[in-house]
Amino acid sequence: SAAALLILAATVALAVALALLLRMPVNRFCATSNNQTGFLCDDRATCLLASQVCDGVSNCRNGEDEQEKLCSDLPHSLPGYLVFHCGNPTSWVYADQRCNRMNDCGDCSDEMGSLAACPPCGSEWWSCSPVLYEYCSCVPKRLCRDGVQHCISWSDEYIC
Repeated sequence: SAAALLILAATVALAVALALLLRMPVNRFCATSNNQTGFLCDDRATCLLASQVCDGVSNCRNGEDEQEKLCSDLPHSLPGYLVFHCGNPTSWVYADQRCNRMNDCGDCSDEMGSLAACPPCGSEWWSCSPVLYEYCSCVPKRLCRDGVQHCISWSDEYIC
């Protein structure tokens, strides 16, 4: 009878532990292969780019990246690490769009300034004040000497 009581207590303890475990929020923070902030799928191996969450495509095997509770009220329903808030308080972009050399916010706040904290232009980029809306402080070097002005100073045509 004592053994049955012990088994019953162990079963109850296991059930309580499982119930608590199921209620705990899952930590889905991960780093993608190119060291960007990502979203961890249930398989605990697949790490998605932030911009792959709530994009209408199930990238996780069980579709957890498109769940209603996650995607119902963007960006408020997303974990904070997946979101970058632009200089304009009504605008936001996914975290992996910060420091990608493109003007995703529309005001360059995702590429310049203290909130973005982006590294300087890399070896594939030319640093200048661009004339095109899509770039902020760096233009791709592939655009250098192409006969089209991309920098206000024309440095992409004469110096780059």
